[in-house]
Amino acid sequence: MTVVKTANRRLESVLVTGGAGFIGSNFIHYLFRQPGFKGSVINLDSLTYAGNLENLEEIDRTFGENGEKRYEFHRADIRDRAAVEEIFKDRDIDTVVHFAAESHVDRSIHGPKDFIETNIVGTFNVLEIARDRWKDKEGVLFHHISTDEVYGTLGDNGYFYEHTPYDPRSPYSAAKASSDHLVKAYFHTYGLPVTISNCSNNYGPYQFPEKLVPLMILNTAEGKQLPVYGDGMNIRDWLYVEDHCSAVYAVIRGGRTGETYNIGGRSEKPNLHVVTRICEIMDALNPIEKNEMIRESTFNITEYKDLITFVKDRPGHDRRYAVNCDKITKELGWQPSVTFDDGLRATVQWYLDNRRWIENVRSGEYKKWIEKNYGKR
Repeated sequence: MTVVKTANRRLESVLVTGGAGFIGSNFIHYLFRQPGFKGSVINLDSLTYAGNLENLEEIDRTFGENGEKRYEFHRADIRDRAAVEEIFKDRDIDTVVHFAAESHVDRSIHGPKDFIETNIVGTFNVLEIARDRWKDKEGVLFHHISTDEVYGTLGDNGYFYEHTPYDPRSPYSAAKASSDHLVKAYFHTYGLPVTISNCSNNYGPYQFPEKLVPLMILNTAEGKQLPVYGDGMNIRDWLYVEDHCSAVYAVIRGGRTGETYNIGGRSEKPNLHVVTRICEIMDALNPIEKNEMIRESTFNITEYKDLITFVKDRPGHDRRYAVNCDKITKELGWQPSVTFDDGLRATVQWYLDNRRWIENVRSGEYKKWIEKNYGKR
C-alpha cells in the first residue's frame, strides 16, 4: 500500500458512525476522557437492535445541549446518503471514525441482506461524501473499523498480519472485507486520507446480550443453560473494549495515512475457557447459594459450570483467530493494558450491577422509547 506521511489532524468535528453501539459508545466515553481532545463529537446511529442511547446518558448530560455543547446525536442510517451529507455540511466534519456496521455472525448467516447493504453500500456512501467534502481540506481523516475475521481462519500456529491475504468465511466477514477494500481503493484512487484497523474479539460494558460474553454472564446469573458451539475449542484473541478504544485513538492521532493496523488483546482463549472462567468469576461474585434466580431455575446445580451444554456447531465456524499487533506497538507505542482476567471480572461485575440496562434492552421498553422520540425505523 502506498504510504503518505501523517498530516496534522484537526480532530475538531468528529463524526462517529454507529456511536450508540457497543464499541462506538465506549469510544465516545473514552474520547471525552482524554485531556488532549478538545473537539466535538457528532454521533450518527440508526438505532437498530444494538444501538442504545442509554449507553451515552452521562455523555449527553455532560457534553450535550445542556452541558458543554460538544456532543450531539443524530438518528440516521448510513445507507441514507442525503441525511449523512447534511451532517457533513452542517457540522464541517473533519474526522470520521466509522464503526457503523451489522456485526453479528449468526445473524449474517440467517439474513445476509442487511449486512451487504449496511457494511458495503453504507460505507460507500460515507466515503463518497467525505471525498466530495474534503477536496481541498488539510488535517482530515476517514478511519475505518474492521475485524480480524476478514483474514479467515488459522491452524494451531501463526498469526494474522496486516499483509495477510483476505479469506472471509461468513456473510458478515465477507461484507467487512468488501468495505475494507473500498476504503483502500478510495485512498489509492482518489487520495482520500484513510486509516484502517482490524481488531480481535471485543468484550466489556454495553455489549448487546446475544454476544458470547454477555450471553454467558446473563445465562449464568439466571440459571439457564450455557450453549457452547461444537467442542468449545474455537480460539479467539480477546480484547477489552477500552484497550480497543485507546488503540483507535492512537491511530487517528498518529497513524500513517493509508495504513492498516491490527489491534489485538494478546490473549488467545478457547471459547470453552472463556465460558468456564465466567462461571468461576460468578462463583466468587454471585455464589449459587445467594442467587435467588438459581432457586427458580429448573436445573439442579452445585456450581455454575454444571450449566455448560455443547450444541451443534454453526456453519463456517472459523477455528482460530490470532492477530499480531507488533506494528501498532512499534509505530504508535500502543499495547493492551488490561489482562483478560481483570477485564472479564470487570465485565461480569458491570452486568451484575446494571440490571436496568439489561431489562430495558430485553423487554422492548427501550425500543418503545425510541419509537416515541424518534419514530419507527
